[in-house]
Amino acid sequence: MIAEREKKFGCIEVVCGSMFSGKTEELIRRLRRAQFANQKIATFKPVIDVRYSEEEVVSHDSHSICSKPIQNPAEMLDIDPDVKVVGVDEVQFFDNSVVDVCQTLANRGVRVIVAGLDQDYLGKPFGPMPALMAVAEDVQKVHAICVKCGCLANHSHRLNRSKDLVVLGEKDVYEPLCRDCFNESLKENK
Repeated sequence: MIAEREKKFGCIEVVCGSMFSGKTEELIRRLRRAQFANQKIATFKPVIDVRYSEEEVVSHDSHSICSKPIQNPAEMLDIDPDVKVVGVDEVQFFDNSVVDVCQTLANRGVRVIVAGLDQDYLGKPFGPMPALMAVAEDVQKVHAICVKCGCLANHSHRLNRSKDLVVLGEKDVYEPLCRDCFNESLKENK
């Protein structure tokens, strides 16, 4: 008789949206639930994200969870074999190799939860996010509220004129805008 294969529960979950939409808050919530279920977790973030803490993932509402800052997504492959859930914040700042790393972890039976901006400050798809959304079993898009009209905000409008793709900041640098207000702001800044 052929032995029955052990079922692996690996998957990829993506939480995406604009600045101030609650992406990190949702990531932390999911990781805390896994901890409550006695599942061992590992949390990662890019080394460049030092806005609130060098060693923790921190939401705008000051909720936090311990994390390991990494330069290269391949570092996530060195997790303890007992880890059942991996969380990654600000995933848009990694290169496209993060997609293969997430796939490898999920294929090992790990639940991988990533959070990040799906669009850059120009409203274009951001880094590896489109590929991650394509291979994920679950994608949740969260929204902020437009600071100009109160509609659902889908865009992170940059308040300064920097042309750099990555500019770390908070409410002093970005504001959430809906499609119409974002398009209007783009016209004004031309």
